[in-house]
Amino acid sequence: MLLYLAEYLTQFDSGFNVFRYLTLRAILGVLTALVISFLVGPMMIRRLSALQIGQSVRDDGPESHFSKAGTPTMGGALLLVAISVSTLLWSDLGNRYVWTVLVVTLLFGIIGLVDDYKKLVLRDSRGLSARLKYFWQSLFGLGVAIFLYATASTPAETQLLVPYLKDVSIDMGPWFVVLSYFVIVGSSNAVNLTDGLDGLAIMPTVLVGGAMGIFAYVTGHVDFANYLKIPYMPGVGEVVVFCGSIVGAGLGFLWFNAYPAQVFMGDVGALALGAALGVLAVVVRQELVLLVMGGVFVMETVSVMLQVTSFKLTGRRIFRMAPLHHHFELKGWPEPRVIVRFWIVTVILVLIGLASLKIR
Repeated sequence: MLLYLAEYLTQFDSGFNVFRYLTLRAILGVLTALVISFLVGPMMIRRLSALQIGQSVRDDGPESHFSKAGTPTMGGALLLVAISVSTLLWSDLGNRYVWTVLVVTLLFGIIGLVDDYKKLVLRDSRGLSARLKYFWQSLFGLGVAIFLYATASTPAETQLLVPYLKDVSIDMGPWFVVLSYFVIVGSSNAVNLTDGLDGLAIMPTVLVGGAMGIFAYVTGHVDFANYLKIPYMPGVGEVVVFCGSIVGAGLGFLWFNAYPAQVFMGDVGALALGAALGVLAVVVRQELVLLVMGGVFVMETVSVMLQVTSFKLTGRRIFRMAPLHHHFELKGWPEPRVIVRFWIVTVILVLIGLASLKIR
């Protein structure tokens, strides 16, 4: 929005041309989302507290979590507001990739919002049924996958890139839709499973989102793409502003979500952010790299799958409790130690993922 205003003002002062630079607008996206989070956060927390929209705690969970009961939840709405406003202000709104990632994020946020509303406001412990939740996730995931496949203008937009191998890509054809669907829906649910401790999910999201911004920038820049020997895709670079908004909004939210948390994001934030990372990976053609950088999300998801499978087949549990972060808590790790160590693991995995740009 402000990009159009800057372009109009260039006829009066050429200095406004600076706003055409993606890097500047990405930085402004970070700062705008951060400021919005700082300004809106306290008001939202007070409002949620006044409405008594608080967290419920599992009876079979770690005892240290009992004190979290009543902590304001649905704070993920703050993330969506900050990301949306910042993206709309600083992005090129004529870019289809920008609208794709933003709309998918908001749609998955609506699913989470309905689930949270039923649980926390209507006091329905079941929330949105798993079947209905998965139906809407599948509908939106398939919808965006089909849209991206139908609007692809170059072969690179539907190829699967294999990281760390030079010039290795797989033509997916219609299977692109299937892959994209699983990446988006799977990523959404993986972040939701990880959101169980104060700040545990948001910092890996910030790190992975920032890294995806780097991939978007170099993929959408013809010179960098040629130098790094990755496919060049015109227009993809614009989503770096959206990635910057995730970083700014995430850091702003972490200010209130850090241990001991003043607010939790709820499904409205976790489902939306997970879907955002998934669709970003699809757009910049780095689905496999997302598996690497989002290793913490993957481990959390796999731990649940293994726990459920093992219990159904043998009647025994592999972990003391799933997802994985609860297993370490029950082993005696203090909550802050679990959180920070998972963050450290994410930093390492993100660096390994970024290394794929050069190691080919």
